[in-house]
Amino acid sequence: MKIVLAQPRGFCSGVKKAVQLLESALAQVAGTSPPTSIYVYHQIVHNTYIVEDFQRRGVIFVDSLDEVPDGSLLLFSAHGVAPRIRLEAAKQHLKTIDATCSLVDNAHQLARHYADEGYKIILIGHRGHDEITGIQGEAPEAIYVVENEKEIEALDFPPGEKLAYLTQTTLSSAETQKQIDLLTSRFPQIQGQAKSNICSATQSRQDAVRQLSAGADAVLIIGSKNSSNSRRLKEVAESIGLPAYLTDRPEDIPIDSFDTGDTVLITAGASAPEHLVKSCVALLQQHFGAVTDAVS
Repeated sequence: MKIVLAQPRGFCSGVKKAVQLLESALAQVAGTSPPTSIYVYHQIVHNTYIVEDFQRRGVIFVDSLDEVPDGSLLLFSAHGVAPRIRLEAAKQHLKTIDATCSLVDNAHQLARHYADEGYKIILIGHRGHDEITGIQGEAPEAIYVVENEKEIEALDFPPGEKLAYLTQTTLSSAETQKQIDLLTSRFPQIQGQAKSNICSATQSRQDAVRQLSAGADAVLIIGSKNSSNSRRLKEVAESIGLPAYLTDRPEDIPIDSFDTGDTVLITAGASAPEHLVKSCVALLQQHFGAVTDAVS
């Protein structure tokens, strides 16, 4: 077996920031008496391993501020939160740490700007994703979430309606551009950035899969199933015609799906730690005698 390691892969700057902020908070409360609990609103990043590791170290992840005692230490995840969550946190006198990705924060600012200017906002993304829920909260009466071309075709606005679009940061750029093109075709007056606000780290990881796929027999993506950018990597590989496997950790790799003669392209979602990549490579080396360049 031959392993090709995609580059870039793994942690983006937003994930690094969020993880480092939570690590710093843990260091600050270490040894306090009585022990100081740290709460995180939603998962710090969408990676099962990282969340479980922090849980083992005492971090408490919540989906409602009702679960957080007044005056506690609370960290907002990388995906951002709606304004009402910040208000509720202030009312509970919570000590907050904001780990929102800067690109997501920019999307929040744009949503507020467009809403204040009287625009209806078309938000391209996945309903229920933490990032989309947070952005929607900036102007729930003005934001319309669409997931695909069919939903864009179903949009109905009066002629001359002031419209703008935003996108979730972790989407596939190629697929999203098709949706933007359809929006601009249906509503020529619609406003938006010259480039969508898709994360460049997300895009570069997708590009690497496309560029390195020649000669590969399969693609292995290290990442969690609730990670949007990891799922996009799987979709990119499948769109090229390659079998693609999304796995959280080495023990979840479908070993029977691989063969000694395979060339396997390995990449990792933007919230997957590099040591998991190394562990997955080691497992394939153990089973198939895989040959690869050193994991950097």
